[in-house]
Amino acid sequence: MSNTAHSSPRAGPLTGLRAIELGSTVAGPFCARLLADFGCDVIKVEQAEGDAVRSLGHRHKGRSLYNASIQRGKRNISIDLRTDAGRKLARRLCETADIVVENFRPGTLERWGLGYDTLSNANPGLIMVRISGFGQDGPYSERGGYGVVCEATSGLREITGDPDRPPPRTATPLTDYIAGTYGAFGTVMAILERQRTGHGQIVDTALYEGAFSFMEPHVPAFQQLGIIASRAGPRLPGSAPNSIYPTRDDNFITITAASDAVFQRLALVMDRKDMIADPRFSSAVARAKNIAACDDAVAAWTVTKNATALETQLETAKVPAARIYSMADIFADPHYKARDMLVDVVDDVLGNVTVAGVVPKLSRTPGQIRWVGRDTGADTHEILSHDLQLSDEEINALIESGVIASSAAVNSNDEH
Repeated sequence: MSNTAHSSPRAGPLTGLRAIELGSTVAGPFCARLLADFGCDVIKVEQAEGDAVRSLGHRHKGRSLYNASIQRGKRNISIDLRTDAGRKLARRLCETADIVVENFRPGTLERWGLGYDTLSNANPGLIMVRISGFGQDGPYSERGGYGVVCEATSGLREITGDPDRPPPRTATPLTDYIAGTYGAFGTVMAILERQRTGHGQIVDTALYEGAFSFMEPHVPAFQQLGIIASRAGPRLPGSAPNSIYPTRDDNFITITAASDAVFQRLALVMDRKDMIADPRFSSAVARAKNIAACDDAVAAWTVTKNATALETQLETAKVPAARIYSMADIFADPHYKARDMLVDVVDDVLGNVTVAGVVPKLSRTPGQIRWVGRDTGADTHEILSHDLQLSDEEINALIESGVIASSAAVNSNDEH
């Protein structure tokens, strides 16, 4: 992929598969976005008033910049799922699909007549990706599945931040992205299984479980030793030096030199050869027991250097380190450019829109960003006429009754 999206689509590894996205906001749409990046024909079903994601983040020229990225590569149909006729249309779409992605509260699709049992009767190979806060069963299954709530329940929030302050949140819906990634991973596994057996299945992805899986090292530590993981600030418990350190120009640099060989290189570049023989720092185990003293020595050195020069010095010494990047740093960085992680996609209103590149990189069938997120209902007519074979008269009747919308207009929220 070049740093500009391709105007003509090429075959990706998921080409030939169709997914219907019934989800909203972040977790479901991100899962479907990953599928679209690798060639899946994703049809986003959206209410006429627009997905809530369109009201998140910043807007420009009346467009949601968040929507431009998370809904990229998808066709968009506007159907009112609150109506019987709308649900009938959605059911017909799902019966033509390989995959359905949804992130409603458990039981919602069943109440709408769109549950897996119903859809799989007509489409036995269907794979339904169900993303929810706490999973499809269990005592918490009916609780609201907001990412921040599930992150708190998972334990991940408890180990985030400084020990003398309340646990902060990252400035991105992290838990939703984790769940969306697991949902896409589960989808591909289910597709592989279907190739063997011909049968579809449900991929049950819970936000709290995705976040909890990142607690991996702390689970056996509690079970075996009774250790309750807690906030450790920028440090990685049991590993030193492995933290962020201040620099002379009021920036920070992260240094990871926990192994003995790397620590010895760091000590030499610090002109602190004495630390190599010091019993407090002579081994990884010893440094882990003396983290504060080790970090203090490193910080006393880094604060005498400017961040960029220090990063270069440590790179030369083969000590893993990086200054803390801002978005401005990322846009100026040659590695991001070389790896196609900043991709320009053309929009009729915004012009070139830069979005995050495709991950992971496949050597033979790489992913591709085909277009930015479209207006609500931009493809309604084309999908109904081409994919469901509805006549213009039938489509117009659905528009007049408010069941569907085909206007390209979106919410007119003020820019912010």
